[in-house]
Amino acid sequence: MSPLQVPDTLAAADTLFEGAVAVDSVITAADLAPTDTAAVTAADATGEAVGQVQEMINGVVEALPRVAVALVVFALIWLLASGVRRLIHRATPGPRNSNIGIVLGRLAYAVLLVIGVLVGLVIVFPTFTFGSLIGALGIGGVALGFAFQDIFQNLLAGILLLLREPFRQGDEITSGEYTGVVEAIETRATFISTYDGRRVIIPNSQIYSDPVQVITAYDMLRSEYDVGIGYGDDIEEAKRIALAAVQGVEGVLADPGPDVLTWDLAGSSVNLRVRWWSQPKRSSVVVIRDRVLVQVSRALLAAGIDLPFPTQQILFHDQTEETDGDRTRQREGWPAPKGGSAPDPARIGLAIAAAGGDGVDDDRSAPDGAGGADDTPPAVA
Repeated sequence: MSPLQVPDTLAAADTLFEGAVAVDSVITAADLAPTDTAAVTAADATGEAVGQVQEMINGVVEALPRVAVALVVFALIWLLASGVRRLIHRATPGPRNSNIGIVLGRLAYAVLLVIGVLVGLVIVFPTFTFGSLIGALGIGGVALGFAFQDIFQNLLAGILLLLREPFRQGDEITSGEYTGVVEAIETRATFISTYDGRRVIIPNSQIYSDPVQVITAYDMLRSEYDVGIGYGDDIEEAKRIALAAVQGVEGVLADPGPDVLTWDLAGSSVNLRVRWWSQPKRSSVVVIRDRVLVQVSRALLAAGIDLPFPTQQILFHDQTEETDGDRTRQREGWPAPKGGSAPDPARIGLAIAAAGGDGVDDDRSAPDGAGGADDTPPAVA
């Protein structure tokens, strides 16, 4: 490089750094070392958590006056709900602790408490509104409705039963296959004590929709029993004896009085239906029934009235009894004669002898015009 070119190079360098500001900085080894990012992240997170807790504490402190006001309002509504419940108990018909009063009082109490809770939430959280609550519970309410459909159905049926009172506690009812005394009517189910010492819990929806017999709905109940007498007995005499026996039984009501009806011409007996009225309680009904049956059977047997067992009569195809009456008419299994001559009675002994038996001797004389013991027996079908 020639000496004449050096000043030109220096001039160019001065022009390049013209306007630059000098900075006094020193680069050390620590600046060149890697940074601990985990420690920085933990510190930041701890700082954020502490800040959030501090904000929450500040929010609670700021909300303490509103919480106090909400508690006071809820206490006032709770006192109001308790007073309304007691007022409903006194205003409902029947005793003070009747089921309808208890149920209506509890419903009013629960509704007022729910209103108190909602009012308290609005006071504590000003941004909370009933509209937002309804919107939040919209879909959930539908799901709960399907999930608790049976519970709500039994609840509504129980309220209707308590309001309409088709039966009351202590009544004797029959629901389905169960009969007993009503122990309690609750909002979900009805409790029945059966006569054999069992407790049956029947859902109110079933009782409300199915037929129910209220045995003690009226002051009296009619009972009945069929008594069979022989066909050879005097029916009117037997009815008179049975009626007198029932009228003398303690517990049978005189008005309306008992009666005895000819009810059926059965295979083995003439059935007389004995009917009487008594108090509807089960304890009275079973005792009086026992007395009636004992007195009627004793009176009929003492008067010589037959109380026959079920019997069955087997006849040969051509067999008729000699004492059946007019033998020229059709009898059991035997057509009416066309020529006017009556059929000879078939005798069991002759039929057995003809079939190769021991030859049973039958000395009974045959009626006029009928075959005797020496007659050839008819063929047995």
